[in-house]
Amino acid sequence: MSRLLAAAPITALVYHEGRDVDPVMRRISDRLAAQGLSLAGFIQRDEWRADRPRCDMILQNLSGGHAIKISEDRGAGARGCRLDPSELLRAMAAAREAIATRPDLLIVNKFGKIESEGGGFRDLIAEAVMQNVPTLVAVPWRNIDNWRRFAGEFAVEYRVEDLPSDDAGLCRALGLQRQETVDERAASRPEI
Repeated sequence: MSRLLAAAPITALVYHEGRDVDPVMRRISDRLAAQGLSLAGFIQRDEWRADRPRCDMILQNLSGGHAIKISEDRGAGARGCRLDPSELLRAMAAAREAIATRPDLLIVNKFGKIESEGGGFRDLIAEAVMQNVPTLVAVPWRNIDNWRRFAGEFAVEYRVEDLPSDDAGLCRALGLQRQETVDERAASRPEI
């Protein structure tokens, strides 16, 4: 059972294009990990190169520590989707293994185009809900209608720009709070 109190099975951070939501996701994951909560899933970081107009997309595995590059390098002038489907599948397999360990929270870096079209991390999010693993996911406004059809009543949404800037306030505003276990409550009581 998760040691995380969440306002809903899924917490969605909704953001506008051009807004970098990755640092917000990182702050949340760092805060919760520092509280001793076990995390599964991924935080995305983008790596820019001087010879490319678009970044390399890297997923940092929160449970295993290893990074997975999910973008293909198709050359400096390439247009269109650069997502590497085989690497995305590898990331999903790693996250599915981590879900089996019953983490306190699953973090999905984005409900992106692939998820909006019915693929990607969509099944993993549903699996986490079925196993009572709270989930945090970033959702760009362009995908909000498909997100709402998918998540329905299982999700609560927060607009990134409306959230507090301090880490403790951020987690509190999202309703992501560590709950004490019975053993921790007993240990914190003074002996009589």
